[in-house]
Amino acid sequence: MPTEAKRQTVDQLRDEIARSRTMIVSEYRGLTVKEIAEIRKALRKQDVSYRVVKNRLMRIAAEGAVGEALGPLLSGPTAIAFGTDETGTARAVLDAVKPYKIVKVTGAVLGDQAIGADGVQRLASLPGRDVLLAEVAGAIVAPLATTAGLIAAPLRDMAGLLQALQDHKASAA
Repeated sequence: MPTEAKRQTVDQLRDEIARSRTMIVSEYRGLTVKEIAEIRKALRKQDVSYRVVKNRLMRIAAEGAVGEALGPLLSGPTAIAFGTDETGTARAVLDAVKPYKIVKVTGAVLGDQAIGADGVQRLASLPGRDVLLAEVAGAIVAPLATTAGLIAAPLRDMAGLLQALQDHKASAA
């Protein structure tokens, strides 16, 4: 029979999963409580929460496609970083655990898709979401601005010719 504390933990994990688009799974074997607290503190500054979870309770909390993607990553002592920005979360986790060589990132779940540890490394090397959106917007706007300039050029040239003709007539008179 599950205890009330376990029910609350499962509810809290469900809330975290619902609020997060990204979950980075790591194995924290060998870290002290103080070191885990330092990792949490560093990640909190980046709006990422880091929780040590019991694998069984996490499997119960993660339902549907998320549970299927997360299940294979839950083995051994597990800590999960929950975040909303995919690249920012990956970068923050890798930076926070870098001083602790014994922490092993085992993978991640993005939405309902699982990726491996090498995928997390590649994800962290991508530019942030805002930068990518700005690049896409720039790629869309640049041809439009060029086209508008090409259309406006004959009108601008015609206006210049008319002004020159008027100036010539005024100086001749």
